[in-house]
Amino acid sequence: MEQKQPFTVEVTRGGMVESRHYGTAIIVDAKGKVLHSWGDADQLIYPRSAIKPLQSLALLESGAADHYQLSDAEVALASSSHSSEPLHINAVSAWLKRIGLGAADLECAGHLPSNEKAAHDMIRSGEEITTIHNNCSGKHTGFLSTCLHLGEQTKGYIQADHPVQERLLRILSEMGDCDLSGTPRGIDGCGIPVIGMPLAGMALAMARMAAPEGLETKRAAAAKRIVPSMAAHPAHVAGTGRFDTVAMTAARGRFTTKTGAEAVHAGIIPELGVGIALKVEDGNKRGSDVAIANILDLLGVLDDTACEGLKDFLDMPVTNAAGSLVGHVSMQDGWAG
Repeated sequence: MEQKQPFTVEVTRGGMVESRHYGTAIIVDAKGKVLHSWGDADQLIYPRSAIKPLQSLALLESGAADHYQLSDAEVALASSSHSSEPLHINAVSAWLKRIGLGAADLECAGHLPSNEKAAHDMIRSGEEITTIHNNCSGKHTGFLSTCLHLGEQTKGYIQADHPVQERLLRILSEMGDCDLSGTPRGIDGCGIPVIGMPLAGMALAMARMAAPEGLETKRAAAAKRIVPSMAAHPAHVAGTGRFDTVAMTAARGRFTTKTGAEAVHAGIIPELGVGIALKVEDGNKRGSDVAIANILDLLGVLDDTACEGLKDFLDMPVTNAAGSLVGHVSMQDGWAG
């Protein structure tokens, strides 16, 4: 089913729609067949951190993951946008130590944890913020591991002309079956290049992660490890209370999801062999969380247990300062066609 109109996420308060979030999404299989589409899926977007499963492919393809004997939890961490909780900080620190590097080798800036408790604990204890606290430090440690294994210079690995970033550009082009040589460029939050990509190309790349049988041997093997590793270790991918961790925990391994900044979201569903790519136009994450949850439900991959676990994303409550329910964030009636 294809719809030319975007989907709409409505924010109601009392008897009125107070705000609306408009979005585009597409669901395709590994051959590019469109199963569902809303809005203009050929539009260019910056996929941001939603493509981290694709950015992890080189870590596996290169042999670096095997060389450094990465656990499945560390493979999941390489695709994470973590909340800088102790689980994440300890895991990244141990991984860096094992490869002979440290926080000074990461070229991502440090920041307070997005997890409120972890941030308050740091402030109270006076703990120093380091680059390991960056939500992308797992991905960057994966980049460094690949550099070391291939004998490349680690310094400057975030620059567009470094082999790490050149590999990522090739991977995105190949997996999404799209020419990205002339698309817009920017700088992502963690300092690496961000590349304009058609939303449909992003969905195709995710579908090929879901059904990698058509990929060359090393890439297929990499996808077959990355996707189940993320599904098996959802706490490493995001953090307490966040959509990806909640959804993958509730689904018990049936799919993998990955959020990105500015309300981008990706889904990888092996049992259906499909990929999802979604973007809410105004960049508001409440809109993308509600939309991806309902699209997963539309595809039939949420059983009763998963629906219960995701109830606050399928129909997100709006509360006031006293904690009273005053409204909802939900899909507009008729959105599914």
